[in-house]
Amino acid sequence: MDFISPTEIKRIASKYGFVFKKGLGQNFLSSQSVLEEIAMAAEIENEGVIEIGPGFGVLTNELAKRAKKVVALEIDDRLIPVLADTLGEYDNVKVINQDVLKADIEKLIDDEFNGEKVSVAANLPYYITTPIITALIEGGLPLKNLVVMVQKEVADRITATPGTKNYGAISVLCQYYTEPELVCTVGANLFIPPPKVDSAVVKMVFRNTPAVSVRDEKMFFKTVKAAFSQRRKTLLNCLASNFTHTKAELIELMESVGIEPTRRGETLSLD
Repeated sequence: MDFISPTEIKRIASKYGFVFKKGLGQNFLSSQSVLEEIAMAAEIENEGVIEIGPGFGVLTNELAKRAKKVVALEIDDRLIPVLADTLGEYDNVKVINQDVLKADIEKLIDDEFNGEKVSVAANLPYYITTPIITALIEGGLPLKNLVVMVQKEVADRITATPGTKNYGAISVLCQYYTEPELVCTVGANLFIPPPKVDSAVVKMVFRNTPAVSVRDEKMFFKTVKAAFSQRRKTLLNCLASNFTHTKAELIELMESVGIEPTRRGETLSLD
C-alpha cells in the first residue's frame, strides 16, 4: 500500500478526522528511501522486530515486507483504527495500544517471539527519546539492535567521541552497551507536519558484553553522570559536588589511576 506521499498522508488524516498532536511528537515520515534505510539497517530478514510509535504505519509497512513478525506499540488510541486499515494486508503484524515505557518488553518478547532476540525500529518522538533509549539499553533485554530516528543533535551525542562538544553521559551509556553508528540524516522537510529541526537515523548493535569491565555498574554510571554534571568545571570539582569524598581524597584517587584532576569529563574515554 502506497501511503507515504504528503497527499496520501493528508488524505488518511482527513478520512479519520485525525489531528496531529504536537504533545505526542507526531511527525510522520514521508520518504520511501529513508524508510528502506531504516528497515535494511534493522537486519530483520525473516526475524522479529518491535516498532515503537507506528503512526499511520508507513515504517511498519516496510518492516512487514522483510520481517517474520512485527509487533508495533502505539500509545495513541486514535491511530488503532487507522493502522487496522493501512496494515490490513499483512498477517505478520500485531498492533498493541500501549505506552512503551509502561510495557513489559521482556514478557512481550517471550509471548510474541518465543524469547528469541529481536530488533527494535522506531521514529521516536523528540520529547521522550532519551527515556526510551535508556530503558531499552539498560533493560537487559534480548535485543539484537536498535535502529531509531532521533533529533540530529541526539544522534550526534550518541555517536560522539571523547574530547568533542557532543560527548556526554548519553554517549557513554550507549557506547558501553552497544556499538552505535550514524545511518543517515533526514531533513525536516521529509516529515508531515515538518518539525523545527533535522533528524538522523542511528543504529546501535548490542554488544555481547559491555565495552569495558567494571565492578559496580551503578557506581560507574553515577560517576559518569557526576563527571558531566557541570561541563565547564573540572573533573575534580564535578566529583566533589556529587560525592562525599574530600577533594584531597579525590585527587589521590585520580592520580592513582593516572588521571589529572584538572581534566574535564568530556576528555575521558570509556576505558
